[in-house]
Amino acid sequence: MIEAGKAYISANKLFVNGIRDLSQQCKKDAMISECLEKCGESLQEMINYHMILFDQAQRSVKQQLQNFVKEDVRKFKETKKQFDKVREDVEIAQVKNAQAPRNKPHEAEEAMGTLTVTRKCFRHLALDYVLQVSS
Repeated sequence: MIEAGKAYISANKLFVNGIRDLSQQCKKDAMISECLEKCGESLQEMINYHMILFDQAQRSVKQQLQNFVKEDVRKFKETKKQFDKVREDVEIAQVKNAQAPRNKPHEAEEAMGTLTVTRKCFRHLALDYVLQVSS
C-alpha cells in the first residue's frame, strides 16, 4: 500500500510537470498557456492533499498495527501459555484421579477434588482464550 501510494504521487508529479512544460511550450498562445498553468496548479493542489491523506492514512494504519502487535498479540501469547499450563494440569489431575486407590476414600476424594478444580479453571481459561482468538 505504501509503495503504491508513493508510485501514485510520483506519477502525478510527473504528469503535472509535463503539463507545466507544455504550458511553457505554448507561451505564444496566451489562452492555452494560461489554461494549462491553471490546470497544473489545480492538479498540484490535489497532489498536495493526496500526500497529506496518504501520510495520515499511513500513520493511522501503522499505529493500529503496532498497537495490535504490541498489546493484542502479547496478551494472546500470555493467555495461550496459561491455557497450555492449565491443560497440562488437567491432564496430570486426570492421571492422578485414575491412579488414586479406590480402597482409600480420602485419597480418591482428594484426587477427584483436584480434578474438579482444575477442570473448572481450564474451562474458564479456555473461554477467555476463545474470546481473545475470535476478537
